[in-house]
Amino acid sequence: MTTGGTQDAEHAIKASLEAARWAPSVHNTQPWSFAVSGDEISLRADPDRKLRASDTAGRELLISCGAALFNIRTALRGEGYEPVVRVLPDPDRPSLLATVRLAPAPAVDDQARELAREFERRRTHRAGFANLPVPAALIASLARHAAEEGAELTVIASSEAVRVLAALTQAAQVVQSQDRRFSLDVIRWARPPGSTRADGVPAGAYPRQEVAGDPDFPQREYAWRHDWGGPAQGGPTTTGLVALLTTGGDERAEWIAAGQALQSVLLRAAAHGVSAAFHTQALEMFHLREFLRQELCSGRYPQMIMRLGVALDDKEAVRRPLGDMLA
Repeated sequence: MTTGGTQDAEHAIKASLEAARWAPSVHNTQPWSFAVSGDEISLRADPDRKLRASDTAGRELLISCGAALFNIRTALRGEGYEPVVRVLPDPDRPSLLATVRLAPAPAVDDQARELAREFERRRTHRAGFANLPVPAALIASLARHAAEEGAELTVIASSEAVRVLAALTQAAQVVQSQDRRFSLDVIRWARPPGSTRADGVPAGAYPRQEVAGDPDFPQREYAWRHDWGGPAQGGPTTTGLVALLTTGGDERAEWIAAGQALQSVLLRAAAHGVSAAFHTQALEMFHLREFLRQELCSGRYPQMIMRLGVALDDKEAVRRPLGDMLA
């Protein structure tokens, strides 16, 4: 199958799978696999890569896979195809999260092609941000695009609410750091310096000595009992803009939608030089997440807590080869 002026379907499928590799995932677990049959791609969850204590329901796994699905869709549009997506197409196969069939498109989607340039350039940030503003017009645009994917992106304007979010993140981090099960989830995906692993969080992807923000949103203890990490970011730093990504429901389909919305936001932010730092500790503890839902989210379900800002450093990123992800 071909479309006028574009490369053939086989090339487009490979390009979309290469794009999916670069989606963000919790602890860079890359919890997905793919299968191709003719002009159809299957996206599957890899349960062996699920966090055993932090993500027992698989919510974060499905958000990660949703981000990969968004990359597939975007890459196909940039190659001149229209992705026909079925989410959770077979109730008897819960690991099959989506199928994507290639359909002819009238033309290459130039906006999708521009967005595709950010697949490999986007980075997760794990420190403070440079003291530079994030344009209000960009935030409004990101919120519109999140809504298109079925989620709501809300920047927390109230300093009191930001402090509540920071305090809950701090509390969750302290509790989890004292819980061996949660600690093992982090340790399992922390890569020591010089590691040749193609998954997990590289030692240079976070500062050796974290500088507390005001208010402070602590990072995961990837260097637990080790002197790992890169140099601290130079110059003054700021917390950045604190934002919540929420959905109206809290089932598997909404988790996948949240992942697609998240990646739509992240790629468009990256195109404007804006990065994101994620803080999911409080969302991994039922009572804290429920408190957030009722007190700060107007009954909507919080799927991601993030900070947005300008990061002046360029951290290492690693991904498994595509061959390891093909079923």
